[in-house]
Amino acid sequence: MPHESVPARRSLLKLLAAAPAASALGGLATAAPATAATAATVPGIVKPTPPELFTIRGTNAESRFDAFRSTGLLTPTDRFFVRNHTSTPVLDAATWRLTLWGDGLHGRGPVHLTYGQLRDLPSVTRTALVECAGNGRSLYATQQGETVSGTAWTLGAVGAARWRGARLSDVLRRAGIAADAVDVQPRGLDDEYVTGGVNLGRVRRPLPVAKALDDVILAYEMNGEPLPYDHGYPVRVVVPSWVGIASVKWLGDIEVSTTPLSSPWSTDHYRLFGAAHPPGGSAPITRQTLKSGYELPFGTTLEAGRVHRLTGRAWSALAPVRGVEVSTDGGALWRPARLLDAPRRDGWVRWTVPWRPRRTGPATLLSRTTDAAGNIQPERAVHNTQGYLFNAVVRHPVVVVRDGEPPRTFV
Repeated sequence: MPHESVPARRSLLKLLAAAPAASALGGLATAAPATAATAATVPGIVKPTPPELFTIRGTNAESRFDAFRSTGLLTPTDRFFVRNHTSTPVLDAATWRLTLWGDGLHGRGPVHLTYGQLRDLPSVTRTALVECAGNGRSLYATQQGETVSGTAWTLGAVGAARWRGARLSDVLRRAGIAADAVDVQPRGLDDEYVTGGVNLGRVRRPLPVAKALDDVILAYEMNGEPLPYDHGYPVRVVVPSWVGIASVKWLGDIEVSTTPLSSPWSTDHYRLFGAAHPPGGSAPITRQTLKSGYELPFGTTLEAGRVHRLTGRAWSALAPVRGVEVSTDGGALWRPARLLDAPRRDGWVRWTVPWRPRRTGPATLLSRTTDAAGNIQPERAVHNTQGYLFNAVVRHPVVVVRDGEPPRTFV
C-alpha cells in the first residue's frame, strides 16, 4: 500500500459539535454514530485510540491483538482497527446521496439514492471479517529478514463485525444494471489521496459484477449501531473474504461499466510484485489468506511451574477453519488446540490450549491454521515487495521466569 500522510483538515471537534443527534430520513429517525469529542484522539481519527487498545501507525490505528482476549467473536467498535488513507470525514446522513452511473446502466444516466431510500430496501445482516491486505506486513522483515514497503502492521489490522445493510445486487438492479456490465467501482467520500506529489483521487477499487451480485452489502450498521465515523458512516461497502481495500468506506458513488475498470488501488498497489511474481506484477489481489495468533503481547513473561491458559484466534478467507495446532517449543512438537467456536465462512474462531512451562528462559510459541479446503499456514510466506498477504506461522516470543518473579514484558 502507498505511504500514508496526514493532510491539513478542518477541526473535527467543531464538526462533531455541529453534528445532529438524529436526522429524519424518509420517515426514519437515524441516530448519528456515538463520538467522544472530549477524549484524546489521533489527528484524522475521530474515536479515542488509547495505547492499551491501539498502536498508532501514521494515519492508522492498529488494534492490539492481545486486547481481543477479553472479547467475543465480534470485535467491539472501540477496539476495531482504523485504516485511513487521509483522515476520517464527518458526514451527515441527511444530505448523503449515493450516485450510480456509467455505461453499464440501462438508462446510461446517473441514478441517485438517499439514505432513507437505501434503508427502505430489504436488509441483510452478515457477520464478516474485514482485514487489511497488509496485515502481518512487518513480519516479512522481523521474521523473514525481507524488505517490504508500507504500514508496518503486526496482526491487528483485522476485525470481525455484524454488518447490516442492503445487498449491492438489489441496489444495482434497482439502478438498472445492464446484462453486459462487467465491473463496478465504488468510490469513497474521504479526501483525495496525494502521495509523492501525485494526486490519486479518492479511494476506489473495481469489483467484478459476479462478486458484486454475490455477497457484497452496502452497510449502514455495525454491531447493531449506526456505523461509526471511522468505519464508514453513513454507508460503506463490505466485501466478505476479500482484502480490506475492497470494502470502501464513506461510499459516495458507484461506476457501472461494460468494460474492465481500474484505479491506482488495482494497478500500482494491491498487486504482488517481486522475484516470485510475474515481471509486470500479479493480477489485482482479491481474497485474503489464512492466519492465526496468540492473544499475548510479544515478549511477555510467564511463570514456570504453573498452568497458563493460552488463547488465540484463527481465520481463513479461503474456507472455514478446520483446526489449529500449537507448539510451545519453537516447532519441535505440535498438538491440537481446542476450538471455542463453530467454524464458519468469513469468520474466525477462538481457540485455547493449556501450557505448563518447566524451564525458564526465552521460548517461542507457534500456532498454525488448517482450513476446510486443506490450506495450511506455511513456515514462510512468499515475499512480495509491498508486503501483502502474509500467511506464515507467526513466531511469538515469550520469556519463562521462575516462580514468584514479577511479570513483565520484554520489548
